[in-house]
Amino acid sequence: MLHQLLSEFLGTALMVIFGVGVHCDVVLNDTKYQGSGHLFAITTWAFGITISLIIFGNVTLNPAMAFVQVLLGNMTWLQFFPTALVQVLGGIVGSCLVYVLYADSFKSSYGHIDNVTIRNIFSTSPAVRNLPRNFFVEFFATFIFLASILAISRVQTPGVVPIAVGLLVWAIGMGLGGPTGFAMNLARDMGPRIAHAILPIKDKAASDWQYGIIVPGIAPFAGAIMAAIFAKFYLGM
Repeated sequence: MLHQLLSEFLGTALMVIFGVGVHCDVVLNDTKYQGSGHLFAITTWAFGITISLIIFGNVTLNPAMAFVQVLLGNMTWLQFFPTALVQVLGGIVGSCLVYVLYADSFKSSYGHIDNVTIRNIFSTSPAVRNLPRNFFVEFFATFIFLASILAISRVQTPGVVPIAVGLLVWAIGMGLGGPTGFAMNLARDMGPRIAHAILPIKDKAASDWQYGIIVPGIAPFAGAIMAAIFAKFYLGM
């Protein structure tokens, strides 16, 4: 159990290092890739998740996916809660490491880049704030994400699953990411959101806990319930 928790912690931290790191690249001043755009960012998220899965193996990297495993009888509640906790901690630590790596770029961006934009390097936010619709988008995207992973996981060919999951993230990001930024993962959003709150970022924007708790916090678990139902009654899992 300890080794599994360490894998979840390190895997989530590495995923977030790639993801928050690429947002720093795209947004901040004095980086080599400033302004590269969302295709650049989404591709890095996808590749980063693939690499994390290849390195750390049988991990969920996502409290919503761990919740699905509980619903399907593959994980106990006693396993779920520490798993979710270390995933959020991984998100915090990964984000803090990225801040250290990009500290000079953060300093050169203060007063030149909007503070909300800097906050959004770490956590997701909606293009149009409409909490019921934002909730539905995250719910639906997470359902597609988790149900697809469960289907992909049945493939027995070695090495296919991590690559397929990365392609899935890429497709969801391009097709469904526009309204909310496709968090689909409490650890991916809450960990970096907490990091933003505690890091010494100058004149930081409010953390927007209301959005963070309702949309990327709760909606993925609703999507997980639907994914478990799909897996049980359609995939026969």
